Amino acid sequence: MATAEERFMEWLRDAHAMEEQSEQMLESTSNRLENYPELRARFEVHRAVSRRHADRVRQCIERRGGSRSAIKDTAGKLMAFAQGASGLFVGDEVVKAVLATSTFEQMKITSYEILNSAAKVVGDGEAQRVCEESMRDEEEMANWLEEHIEPLTETYLRREETPGVTAKH
Repeated sequence: MATAEERFMEWLRDAHAMEEQSEQMLESTSNRLENYPELRARFEVHRAVSRRHADRVRQCIERRGGSRSAIKDTAGKLMAFAQGASGLFVGDEVVKAVLATSTFEQMKITSYEILNSAAKVVGDGEAQRVCEESMRDEEEMANWLEEHIEPLTETYLRREETPGVTAKH
């Protein structure tokens, strides 16, 4: 049976891999969002946020005497690559990207809530601060996506019905 400390470290490694996956997914998708400049810009900004989160989580891991999981990081990046590549084969890539990103943001919010609770149990105030800040950033992105779902969907559908206009990306 794992101790609270062991679980906390495991979950920190998971969070690091999650942020690495997020960064990769946002990069591969934003590179193709030619006709949605506002979404592309937001993805690029949040990619930098994900990089910052990964760095801060890695610092928490190292401060506690651990190391990140190369296997988890690689698996996350491979999943992000597959997610990004899947956009090449669908006609509604921008809509699918918003759906996937929104879902992923909700997972990240919940992950940071769990980590924050675990940090309290193990008495790591610095990790609590990191988790709370990261959670606020993820909530901000999730809220932005929620506010933009309707206009992005409408724009996509209008572009798709306009001859000679690319709606996909």
